[in-house]
Amino acid sequence: MIDTGQLLLAEYEQVKQEQRARIGFRDNLLYATLGVMAAVIGSALARAGHVEMLLLLPPLSVLLGWTYLVNDEKISAIGRYVRDELAPRLKELAPGNPEVFGWESAHRSDHRRHSRKQIQLAVDLLAFCVAPLAALVVYWALGSLHWPLLVVSAAELAAVIALAHQIVRYADLGH
Repeated sequence: MIDTGQLLLAEYEQVKQEQRARIGFRDNLLYATLGVMAAVIGSALARAGHVEMLLLLPPLSVLLGWTYLVNDEKISAIGRYVRDELAPRLKELAPGNPEVFGWESAHRSDHRRHSRKQIQLAVDLLAFCVAPLAALVVYWALGSLHWPLLVVSAAELAAVIALAHQIVRYADLGH
C-alpha cells in the first residue's frame, strides 16, 4: 500500500524531472536563436543588395522567443507548485512538521536575485526583441521599400513589440 507521502514524493520527482527537461530545452533555445541570427545576417551579407533577407529574423526570433518564454514560465510554475502545494502538504505529513524542499524557497531569497532577474530580462529582450528590431531598422534604412515588404515589416514590428511586452510581463522581478 502506498501512503500519501510516497505519492507526493513521487509527484515531486516527476515535476522536477519535467522542470530539468524544460530548463535544458529553454537554454538551448537561446543558442538556437543566436544560430538563426548568424545564419540570417550571414545570408544577408553574402547576398549584397538583398537586405530584405533580414525580414526573416523577426518572425524566427518571435517564434523562438515565445517558445523560450513559455518554457521559462512553466519552469517557474513548477517551482511555485513545489513551494506552495507539495512542500506544505508533505510538511503536514512528516513528524514534527520539518521544512521540506527548502532550496525551492531559499534560492529565491538571495539578495542579488533582483539584479540577476533584471540582467536576465535585458538579455532576453536583447536576444529576442532588440536584434530583430535592429534588422527591421536596417531593412527600412537600406532596403528596397516595396509596399508588400513594408506591410510584412510592420506586422513583424507588431509581433516583436508584443513579444517584448510579454517578456517584461513575465520577468518575475519581485523579491
